[in-house]
Amino acid sequence: MAGGMFILVADIRTDAPGKIEPVLREFVGAGTISRTEGGFGVEAKIRGQSARDMNRALLSSLRRVSKKTTLRAEWTHGKTTERFFDYVPKGIREE
Repeated sequence: MAGGMFILVADIRTDAPGKIEPVLREFVGAGTISRTEGGFGVEAKIRGQSARDMNRALLSSLRRVSKKTTLRAEWTHGKTTERFFDYVPKGIREE
């Protein structure tokens, strides 16, 4: 998928929320981060080249801090949404 503005909606589970929160805030910038029972819920607009690359960058940066972090993410660009569980693509939906 070509670069541009993506909308990220993610559920992040971790055993170290205090450690990953600063890394998460730096990555999503002005996006919304809310605490959940097991980690964080995230909604943000992020500019990048591809959903796969941004998903990999986000999860890698979080796992540098806490190895037991998991990521369920949807990256939407235009009318296309790509879903991921950790690094694994789970499907593409065209609206």
